Amino acid sequence: MAGTACGNSSQRPAWLRAQVTRPPRDTVPFDTPASAGRCGRGSGGGGGGRGGLIRGTQGGNGVLVWLRSGDSLAPGDFPLLERADTVAARGAVVAVRYMLGDVAHGFWADSGAVSVDRRADRLTITARGSGLELGAAGRTSLVASFGSITLGSDTVSCQVRP
Repeated sequence: MAGTACGNSSQRPAWLRAQVTRPPRDTVPFDTPASAGRCGRGSGGGGGGRGGLIRGTQGGNGVLVWLRSGDSLAPGDFPLLERADTVAARGAVVAVRYMLGDVAHGFWADSGAVSVDRRADRLTITARGSGLELGAAGRTSLVASFGSITLGSDTVSCQVRP
């Protein structure tokens, strides 16, 4: 009952729902808990330390979205950037890792976009993209939706490292 008195019991925890589609039509769906943090000052990237790192992982499956924004994490569409792009002020980097049996697979999305919607203090983030995966016979695609995301005051490092 203490949670009810604080008004937090109706808030759904942050979550990720993702589906990877591999050629020709194999799908790998997964749901995980999610979390997010603000990029700390001096974290590199054209955002000057602004933006956020959103991630959902569980059991070897996961999606990571680095949203970079020059001013604030405003709602709208973010174009996908190359993983090591340190010049663009606004954009997103998206990576996915997933398991097929005991074998890990993954890729960086090199085409697509990420959309951000804000309702009160919660974000809904949807990443749609595709990329080349070693061992796949063509491009692999991803649709990942994050919900009930909050960016608290804690910061994470978003530094690009070689």
